[in-house]
Amino acid sequence: MNVSRAGRRTLAGLLRALSVAGLGVFVGSMLTEGFVLVPFWRSLPASDFFTWYAANDRRLLGFFGPITAMAALLTVAAAAFSLWARESGRWFALIAAVLLVAVVLMFSLYFHQANASFAAATIGAQDLPAELGCWARWHWARTALSLGALAAALLSLRRAP
Repeated sequence: MNVSRAGRRTLAGLLRALSVAGLGVFVGSMLTEGFVLVPFWRSLPASDFFTWYAANDRRLLGFFGPITAMAALLTVAAAAFSLWARESGRWFALIAAVLLVAVVLMFSLYFHQANASFAAATIGAQDLPAELGCWARWHWARTALSLGALAAALLSLRRAP
């Protein structure tokens, strides 16, 4: 592909800006989940929580899945094109991508199984508060990494010419 240096820089800059936008939406959704949904879940009796989660599991995945995918794809593309264009903000773009890939991997490491156990109500009612506490800690770790990715993406914009 024979693209001029100016063209590479323009494309890299556009992708970095879109990455910041995607990460902003993603971080906002993560903060909302942590500050609104998790306290709501923890306030419910176990039977009500399991009923609610089973009824809304697909909705949660349908909402968070595309937002996560969009943010991840834009952030990885921004890093790749910034590296290709040798932009001065490329290292921050790369940090943002690495952090967001870690966030995505955490879903496979913990959340996929935990969410399935909530939907299927395979956790004992007496064990639910502890499991929701564990879920919340994993969630806040993901949220912190996501905020770090957003900060790095913003710095990648600031460093670019």
